[in-house]
Amino acid sequence: MPYIAAMTVRLNIIGGGLAGSEAAWQAANMGVPVTIHEMRPKVGTFAHQTGDLGEMVCSNSFRSDDSEQNAVGLLHWEMRAANGLIMAMADKHRLPAGGALAVDREPFAASVTESLKAHPLIDVSYEEITELPTGGHWIVATGPLTSDALSAAIAKATGADALAFFDAIAPIVYADSINMDIAWLQSRYDKGETEEEQKAYLNCPMDEAQYNAFIDALLASEQAEFRDGETAKYFDGCLPIEVMAERGRETLRFGPMKPVGLTNAHAPDVKAHAVVQLRRDNALGTLLNIVGFQTKMKYGAQTEVLRMIPGLEEARFARLGGIHRNSFINSPTLLDSQMRLRTQPHIRFAGQITGVEGYVESAGMGLLAGRLAAAEMLGKTLESPAPETATGALVTHITGGAEAKTFQPMNVNFGLFPPVDGLKGGRRGRKDRYKAYTDRAKDLWKDWLDAQA
Repeated sequence: MPYIAAMTVRLNIIGGGLAGSEAAWQAANMGVPVTIHEMRPKVGTFAHQTGDLGEMVCSNSFRSDDSEQNAVGLLHWEMRAANGLIMAMADKHRLPAGGALAVDREPFAASVTESLKAHPLIDVSYEEITELPTGGHWIVATGPLTSDALSAAIAKATGADALAFFDAIAPIVYADSINMDIAWLQSRYDKGETEEEQKAYLNCPMDEAQYNAFIDALLASEQAEFRDGETAKYFDGCLPIEVMAERGRETLRFGPMKPVGLTNAHAPDVKAHAVVQLRRDNALGTLLNIVGFQTKMKYGAQTEVLRMIPGLEEARFARLGGIHRNSFINSPTLLDSQMRLRTQPHIRFAGQITGVEGYVESAGMGLLAGRLAAAEMLGKTLESPAPETATGALVTHITGGAEAKTFQPMNVNFGLFPPVDGLKGGRRGRKDRYKAYTDRAKDLWKDWLDAQA
């Protein structure tokens, strides 16, 4: 979609994360001038390390890239079809990760920043916005780490406190500090088309005694405390390992430490009781993040407990894990189908603050909000995409499909899609059913894009 200098009225976007960056890109490519208001690096957050736009903080993975059998992979496909900036930069800086889409996060964010600043219709203003604006055209895409001042303004405007949950970050290890006489390289079930993809994960095995000692140490570790009266609620897709361990000693063995689909290269006949996996975090392969090991342990406890993992006895950490408070609004009660604040329709919300969970979901809602806002400013009518698409399923969920009283952050999943008629249920028909979901979605997404051409 070629961009032209079509107007002088600007779309203002608060927040230059994945959602805000994608919203700006989409709106500008429709001919609408955009200003991104980003508080970093002048005002930092617990999790961010740079002032780059589109910085990834908790992980470097966009999860499965399978667009035929996985809902998030389908969302990848939809964003690529819509000329999405985030997916283009993710593909450019892709790292081997089996069937997942993992990226070299620092060059990725640098490329997002460079692309946005090079666009003739996009300006970036580095400032903190502390109040909701009373006029103009705005998208709030401040994410889960919205500043205290703006959070208070949002709460005041919506008449209710923002909901909150706690999110955790996994540690990152220097690759040269890992004992490769114990660890080995292999993707689960050797998944991947190339040898590099088939060896995208580094594996550290545990026998039963080592596993039980690790769980004991994990449960006894010193952990972050919350403020008086503050109750910790976690998103189930990003639970700290301590919380998983508290749910039962075997929980981690059926989660991030499951040993299936792996053969120890050093002892092929010995079946591990549990396996800790690490995934490349940068293109050089010098940094690895511990997959699924989000943690709320205090720093001293982290180094002690994590070095109990075979192969990590002398591990050096480029970044330790941590926990932070995330905020999101009760979108089903506050937003209309165009993602506008019902009481102040000149303001849209996008990204993780709306109650979607995950990098791709956040960027997807930014893509949609940017297009909806630009169409409205250009005097055009643009409906949200069909709920049978991944993007449409998400926006339908957050703007009315979810139960407001129990609203919690949600990843995209086929449970949000209207059923496909005429398919057999049960496990036997799952592959055909998912393929039917994705085929239907792709046709409807193409129709939605074609209608805007």
